[in-house]
Amino acid sequence: MHFIHTSILGAGTTLALLLPLSPAQPATTPVARPVLPVQGAQPDPQVVAQFGLLDNAKLQSYIDQKGMQMGRISDRPADVKGFTIVDSPIINAFATPDGHVYFTRGIMAHFNNEAQFSGVLGHEIGHITARHGQKQQTRSTIANGALILGSILSKRVASIAQPASQVVGLGLLKYGRDDENESDKLGVKYSSKIGYDPASMADFFLTLQRTEQSSGAATVPTFLSSHPNSADRYTNVKKLAAQAEQQAGRQLAVNRDQYLRMIEGLPYGDNPREGYVENSVFYHPDLKFQFPIPQGWKSQNSPSQFQMAEPSGKAVQILLPAGNKGLDETAQALAQQLKLQNAQAQKTTVNGFPAVVIQGDQVGQDQSGQQGITASTLTYLIQDGQTVYALVGLCGPGTLGTYGSTFQRTAQGFRRLTDASKINRQPERIRIKTAKAGQTLASALAANGVASKRYEEMAILNGMKTTDKMTAGMLFKVVGK
Repeated sequence: MHFIHTSILGAGTTLALLLPLSPAQPATTPVARPVLPVQGAQPDPQVVAQFGLLDNAKLQSYIDQKGMQMGRISDRPADVKGFTIVDSPIINAFATPDGHVYFTRGIMAHFNNEAQFSGVLGHEIGHITARHGQKQQTRSTIANGALILGSILSKRVASIAQPASQVVGLGLLKYGRDDENESDKLGVKYSSKIGYDPASMADFFLTLQRTEQSSGAATVPTFLSSHPNSADRYTNVKKLAAQAEQQAGRQLAVNRDQYLRMIEGLPYGDNPREGYVENSVFYHPDLKFQFPIPQGWKSQNSPSQFQMAEPSGKAVQILLPAGNKGLDETAQALAQQLKLQNAQAQKTTVNGFPAVVIQGDQVGQDQSGQQGITASTLTYLIQDGQTVYALVGLCGPGTLGTYGSTFQRTAQGFRRLTDASKINRQPERIRIKTAKAGQTLASALAANGVASKRYEEMAILNGMKTTDKMTAGMLFKVVGK
């Protein structure tokens, strides 16, 4: 959560709890990125608000170059509009119906050569040129669909906080087996056409499967959840790749070392500069505040907000930036935007910060289409300098007696972050190391100070087994500060 993309109550915008994010006045200057020489190539503001942009000119330039090269040789060059790397640790890549391809930094970290990247790039461009997304749009759009919080929010809270879920829940288009098979074929075709070995795409499926197995029930979409896998997919791609290599009549590139050197220093996992949770406390080093998370509640951070949800899905509390209009104006706007009836507002202070508490019932249509109370709410607006933060608590109608004190404790725990050890927390980054003769991956990891409990994680990151023998001079990944 870094609040660089939208100001919730800025001029000409509406509160994000009620509507999907729309372009707004940014709170600070957005991350600079090269403007692509392709019409309509800018990323979707909703995608940017959900994930953020990766600030890495070298990698962005690489994906622009390879993407445009592949777009030109594709079946519908005019449909392929642009390419963006988003700042998310999730392992995913997706194409939107407007012809834009997105890669997360999480998937970039897990590729082990240029050919794997090229295969997935070809697969996503295949979804565009086969117009799978446009066919899906009658059933699903980018602004609704599956919650990114997955199991964190139950259907009940999703209905209570449905407008909020449109912000945190980027509904990625989900494709059926026929679409996936067609995109696999096109991925093989396109990647081999620009000179890369498409068999590497099949190898990457194994990395994805291992990642999903090791993480258990994922709470956020990964590549395989938005691109359904099948047991025969690996075999099919291997066969298609062998045919493509024969037709190419030349050695197709893999480019392992070049790729690994290019991702040196890439942030890995969650970036604590944008907020992190430790021992049931949320810390934000850059914005210098902290507050407690209710015991046992699950949480999810995104560039636009931070959500906490009661485990059985009966309540949710959301931290949002609420602009810089001052407490009174923001309180009035929030009561209107949330459609609160009998709203009561009271001025207070929270650990030295001026604040307003708003309580009321949210009215609207319930799931059966009847007009009535859809949620009970308790919201704290807290002013820090020019910025107002909203801590919005939502629970089922009439249950504020159960959850109100929890919402209150969280908000009243909002305070200035002063602990230097918390403020100075840095993200882990990909570090490229060189193996010595006779080392296994496990012994090479040990020699580089990696804790044994992370060996399997590092093996998946390297697309290897811990017992694999390494040759002298072979490059491999570790993570560190």
